[in-house]
Amino acid sequence: MLTRRHLRIKVMQAIFAFQRQQPDDLKELEKFLNGSMAQTFTLFLYMCQLLVELHKMAEGKVTIASNKLLGSEAQKNLTRIFVENKALLKLANSEELQEALSKRKIAPWHLDLKYVEKIYEAMIVSKEYVMYTSAAETTFKEDIKFLNFVYTDIIAPSDEILDFLEDVSITWTDDYPLVNTAVITFLKKLKPTKEVVLPELIKDAEDVQFAMSLFRKCILFQDELLGRIDGKTPNWEKDRIAQLDLVLIIMAQAEFLYFPSIPVKVSLNEYLEIAKDYSSPKSSVFINGIVDNLLKEFQTEDKLNKIGRGLME
Repeated sequence: MLTRRHLRIKVMQAIFAFQRQQPDDLKELEKFLNGSMAQTFTLFLYMCQLLVELHKMAEGKVTIASNKLLGSEAQKNLTRIFVENKALLKLANSEELQEALSKRKIAPWHLDLKYVEKIYEAMIVSKEYVMYTSAAETTFKEDIKFLNFVYTDIIAPSDEILDFLEDVSITWTDDYPLVNTAVITFLKKLKPTKEVVLPELIKDAEDVQFAMSLFRKCILFQDELLGRIDGKTPNWEKDRIAQLDLVLIIMAQAEFLYFPSIPVKVSLNEYLEIAKDYSSPKSSVFINGIVDNLLKEFQTEDKLNKIGRGLME
């Protein structure tokens, strides 16, 4: 789920916090970094459970409608079709999902059902809902397709959901697009004859080591890396450079010098893309100019000790 780029963003946030707080002990910020990575999976669980809560709400409305003598049979049938969504039932009955929630001692949406209600209301007035529930029966493929619509077109774009999640965890704003993509991929992989299998937070344990090592080296060699920027910005004093831009320049240098298996172009492209998303509109051009000068200096001084995959251009 977590890509190297996303890990770089989390390291960037931790370094930014270090520079603001200047703590004597890095353990708290390392704990923050580890927690930030773990929280990404917690957000994934929140979003999966949102679908489960949506199902519970629909079940409750079917029960209420069934007890009303004057209830609309057509409306009851519309809700019943959604309640019988086979992919949603697999998710609602998933022991693995419930164990993951229990392990973390979280009960998403339990006290915040107003958000579930708003998603439900938006769903039932959509033309896709009417078309989906107009069939007497649906296939598993059709059930998945409708869930994908609900998530992609109603849940993911919801500003209210995003605002709520940001209040739960400040790092979730950055995690949200990644997790939304992960949930959609996860739904598409559900199979009628197989148990629900949750994705791994990180595919390779080396990725966690990479993130922690990158953070530590940037902090340990911060003065040296910052010192190299002197003289590379003729039109700007170093203290006028945006703090986030400085962090990205430090991180790029660290990868050039201390991570021999990562190709130079990979590091450079990653930080330029991150700059486009997180800094000012002109930051990527500014950072590219400085980093390019630093790179030429490293090559002249023979400081780039790349090996294996790191030798790739």
